[in-house]
Amino acid sequence: MAEFGLNEHHQNEVINYMRFARSKRALRLKTVNSCFQDLKDSRLVDETFTVDEVTEMLNGLQVVVHGEVETELINTTHTNVLLLRQLFFQAEKWHLKLQTDISELENRELLEQVAEFEKSEFKSSSKKANAESSKPKLAPLNEGGTTELLNKEIARLNEENEKLKSRLKTIETQATGALDEKVKMERTLKELQKVQGDQKVSHNTQEINNLEKTVADLKSDFEKSMNDNTANKKYLEESLVSTKHNLLKVQEQLVMAEKELDKKFQQTTAYRNMKDILTKKNDQIKELRRKLLKYEPED
Repeated sequence: MAEFGLNEHHQNEVINYMRFARSKRALRLKTVNSCFQDLKDSRLVDETFTVDEVTEMLNGLQVVVHGEVETELINTTHTNVLLLRQLFFQAEKWHLKLQTDISELENRELLEQVAEFEKSEFKSSSKKANAESSKPKLAPLNEGGTTELLNKEIARLNEENEKLKSRLKTIETQATGALDEKVKMERTLKELQKVQGDQKVSHNTQEINNLEKTVADLKSDFEKSMNDNTANKKYLEESLVSTKHNLLKVQEQLVMAEKELDKKFQQTTAYRNMKDILTKKNDQIKELRRKLLKYEPED
């Protein structure tokens, strides 16, 4: 059946099913023929019959033949269901899902090809005997080590998949924490910039901006890597660790920058002037107190 694209094994299976169907069909035809023969032997004993008698005999024959044909059609349907059940059961063992196209069952061209194949395959009794002697059987899938190995591999893959899901969830949690930490750092940076006002610390600001850019790049790399396959998950973990370290470094440098700002603010002219004014005011207050004590009457 090269026209159907079947391999040798499946072609033999089709031949076996056609042989089974032919035997069932021949048996049912013999039964139908026996119905007519029984009518001839039991009722056609007279030379003349009335119209009513002929009608009665034909009605009885119709009921019998109808019952035989209906029984055969029902049995054929049920047999085909059992055949499909075997195929689907084997497919499910391999975790496959088969589909059927019912419309192809009425394809006249394919039906004619099947009829021609049946005619050529069973045209001689000798060929039929040889085919019967070499009749192959479907090997049960639950025998041998192939199915067991396949099931073990599927179980292993499922277990590995669950582990990867757990790791991915952990990475997502760490990424969320890193993003929250970045938001906090940005908020702290804005507050620091607000405090420093017009005072410029260009080199520290540039360094902080570079660190912010590094964090943003790491975040972008992380978001891109989230869509990669399992092999990139190790890289994501390393990137998250590096991001955490960089964030800690940013925190440390922000603290240092804040101290540096305080130190520089104390060194500004405005601060020194304010300190001098306060010192002079304190001296004036001390002098006034001294004078008050001098003119205060004694008890």
